[in-house]
Amino acid sequence: MIIPLSVVSLLGLACLILLASPWPYLAPGVVLGLAGVAALYRRPAWGLLGIVALVPLEGLFKDTTPSASKLVGASLALILMLQLALHQLPSDRLRSNLWRFLAWFMVLYFLSMLLTDDLGMSLGHLRELSVGLVLFVITLLIGREMNLMVFCRLATLSVTLTCILAMYSSKYQDQGRAAGLLSDPNAFALLIAFAIPQALLLVLKSPNLLHRLFWCGCTLLLFGGMTKTESRSGLVVLLVSLVIGLYHYRAQLPRIRPRHLGFAMLGGAILIPLTIYALPAGYIARIQSLSILSAGASAHNDESLGRRASYIVVGGQMIRENPLLGSGPGTFPLHYASTGYSKAFSANRKLGDLYRRAHNTYLEIFSELGIPAGLLFVGLLGMGLFNMQRARSAWLKRHEWEQADLVTHLGMSLLSLTVFLLFLSAPNQKYLWIMLALSWVLRLKAEQSPLPERQA
Repeated sequence: MIIPLSVVSLLGLACLILLASPWPYLAPGVVLGLAGVAALYRRPAWGLLGIVALVPLEGLFKDTTPSASKLVGASLALILMLQLALHQLPSDRLRSNLWRFLAWFMVLYFLSMLLTDDLGMSLGHLRELSVGLVLFVITLLIGREMNLMVFCRLATLSVTLTCILAMYSSKYQDQGRAAGLLSDPNAFALLIAFAIPQALLLVLKSPNLLHRLFWCGCTLLLFGGMTKTESRSGLVVLLVSLVIGLYHYRAQLPRIRPRHLGFAMLGGAILIPLTIYALPAGYIARIQSLSILSAGASAHNDESLGRRASYIVVGGQMIRENPLLGSGPGTFPLHYASTGYSKAFSANRKLGDLYRRAHNTYLEIFSELGIPAGLLFVGLLGMGLFNMQRARSAWLKRHEWEQADLVTHLGMSLLSLTVFLLFLSAPNQKYLWIMLALSWVLRLKAEQSPLPERQA
């Protein structure tokens, strides 16, 4: 692809203006920008891979405006718009079975905004959600050109780096819990749960022992980071993901010989006590607190579980009051702050402690946008998982075992995100929207590949 002369001329003019201005030192930045634009124009998939790598590292750029990921995303969006206008990209790539849910969801979203309880909060919510929607469209357009193994490597390495920072530096911890470059340990646990299936894939598919040892080290660091977050929801999501992975590889169980089973039992006998010994005492106490949930949230002293129970009570009341269109996007904190729960669970009465989100994306959407929009959002995520399942089945029919394994692990990552939304308010999570679009791309690629010829 050739960059239009008009774009080059515009950047050249900007460079000359800066040279004649009081800030001539900014002129080289235009040249670097031109080189970056040229690279993105020729290889847009590189930009998407760059965003994937930058998501866990966004905390490093929180004081810069705009951040690196936003700058890459905005540049990539403008380039793709230009390529669509010049017919250098086929517009039919935007077709997807996900639009049937997403389009109607956005219609209800804007209707809810018209009747919102607070327009400012709703506009802020829309601004956050629009980032995910832009990434969804970008992935639909260029996901076919993206190297998925590179995708897995970048996501694993980026999250592993933040795990190292969080495990060995109190600067990246929140009251002793690892938060990485984020402000919430649970949000950090979500990134780890997303990366672990991909790290395991890299361990299984490594070409040699040295690479396998490297990715094993990354996997151990990810598990260590998960324990350091002390996230109970992260542990639940991780166990669900691993069980699904074992189910996928069940066909390989007959390959296990009795001697292999013996070594596995010996390794388990050594690793399980060591793991329990290495777990932080606070994490063990938080896990043990789950065993008394049957007595009710008010019957124990776990403030976190009691606070989550209060979110359900407030969200349920909001749904009963506005079942069709909700109270407006982003307004759950406004309603929660007006209840006695906000004061009861606020340690210092600060604004951020009083205006709390639901810590449950599904509850938040049902209460803020109404039941129809909530069902459409659930349908959207369900269709994404269904696309992954169909892609896996298509590759298995074609005896493409490597591709089937790849889709399975990416599906585990998507499932980790969707389950984690039960414990975290993150409808704008970038990985979520990238993976949703990627689910359609993977299914389309699998189903359009030729079937193997039958032998006579």
